[in-house]
Amino acid sequence: MKGYFLLFLHHHLPFVKHPEFSYFQEEHWLFEAIAEVYVPLIKTVRKLKEEETEVKLGLSLTPPLCEMLADPTLQGKLRQFLDRSLELAEKEIKRTEKEPEFNRLAKMYREHFLSVKEELERLNWNVLNGYRELVEKGAVEIATCGATHGLLPALQPVPESVRTQIKVAVKNYLKHFRRRPEGIWLPECGYYPGLEEELLKHGIRYFFLDTHGLLYSRPFPKFGVYSAVKTPAGGYCFGRDPESSKQVWSSKEGYPGDPWYRDFYRDIGFDLPLEYVKPYINPDGHRTYTGFKYYRITGNVDLGRKEVYIPEKAAERARVHAAHYHFCRAKQAEYLENVMGRPPLIVAPFDAELFGHWWFEGPLFLYHLFKNFSRYRVIRPVTPSGYLNENGELPVSQPATSSWGDKGYFDVWVNGRNGWIYYHLTAMALTLNRLRGLPRTPLNTRLLNQMLRELLLAQSSDWPFLITTQTAKEYAERRLKEHIYNFSKLKQMLDSQKPQESFLRKLEEKNSIFQELNFWEDWG
Repeated sequence: MKGYFLLFLHHHLPFVKHPEFSYFQEEHWLFEAIAEVYVPLIKTVRKLKEEETEVKLGLSLTPPLCEMLADPTLQGKLRQFLDRSLELAEKEIKRTEKEPEFNRLAKMYREHFLSVKEELERLNWNVLNGYRELVEKGAVEIATCGATHGLLPALQPVPESVRTQIKVAVKNYLKHFRRRPEGIWLPECGYYPGLEEELLKHGIRYFFLDTHGLLYSRPFPKFGVYSAVKTPAGGYCFGRDPESSKQVWSSKEGYPGDPWYRDFYRDIGFDLPLEYVKPYINPDGHRTYTGFKYYRITGNVDLGRKEVYIPEKAAERARVHAAHYHFCRAKQAEYLENVMGRPPLIVAPFDAELFGHWWFEGPLFLYHLFKNFSRYRVIRPVTPSGYLNENGELPVSQPATSSWGDKGYFDVWVNGRNGWIYYHLTAMALTLNRLRGLPRTPLNTRLLNQMLRELLLAQSSDWPFLITTQTAKEYAERRLKEHIYNFSKLKQMLDSQKPQESFLRKLEEKNSIFQELNFWEDWG
């Protein structure tokens, strides 16, 4: 054994729930992730375990994602999503009868959606049941995240906001997994010195940083990013290895850009006549992805010049790329072990959506990668806690302020386009500070619990990110303004002690995240 390999997959989506609509486009972020990422990953890891292949990895399931996966309303809409997809598959099989190369792909998608539905029925439509099974099998370790993925350094001006993001996250993890988390994926890897002191108060002993967050530590860590680092406060930090990460995530230099892999952007939701696809896209006629994609990346060509996808060729490329990736990690570990005098730790964290959603063949790549780890036994896969338990003597160093966003700090989330958000978040947090002394009446508790939910939902780092990148910008701004307005309206009710029951009940149904929330215990 020349080194350790820590694969970490960050699972996150913002809390989106609209019970007032039978179809809401942004809810499909969740359904697509379940069908393309979460279920395929669960099945892949379970298959490896059944084949007695050593598989160990870490992952995070953020509290908003856990709440959505366990929500009965969204589970019901997920069934409808799959039923529509299967209906479209049957139509596509009939439409392409005289086009064998497309017909076989339509049948492939029918088998895919049937397989997803069968697995979800086995899991009682709750994906969390699948992840719990993998934890029990010893294959997976699950970390938490900020309560609503709030960028903690940006919330630091009101310390109660940071503490609440952590406290609520731990409480929610305990609800879903019946245990306390040992680690956390800091939202956006956003870190500032001293944050780990708050983490340790809640039993969280490790977190992750981007490469420079560890390399700019003081003193410089003896082994760079190729060992976990113990902070002066006592927590442990893992740093991302840039070489192993870029080899996968880069669409231009990495494996996902291979011309034989399935192209994400060419979809029948945009290709076929509107009347044909209308039942499977947004009801207002706005074209969206259906998941039925018949073309491969091909190369640097226009969408209209893409060539037909050949699953067998793509599967072979996934096998070859997994073998190449394993070879590179083995050589990397061999070199580093000679330099360090101890087996290095190679940390490769990714957004989970890369494997299956953006890179359709990603789960198959992971299957072959773990097969290679098990076959050659040069690289040993580990979970974060597994590594820490085996390696007691670790360098002590103070990590640096950092994130894994563009330019390495906080420009993506705090800039001229979205800076206005933080005036409101600060004002709302300070308002909650002033309300702590109110009598603990049933009405006050109910109103303050919902006010805290609205603040937490507004603190999500997804909204400023979407505004900066101009993707779903209108929805992000609408959500932010909605939570700010709701908070203000609830404050008026609190002041007058005259609740508008229909408005309050509607909020409690729609923004129903964290039913276990208790303002008096959880704020600050």
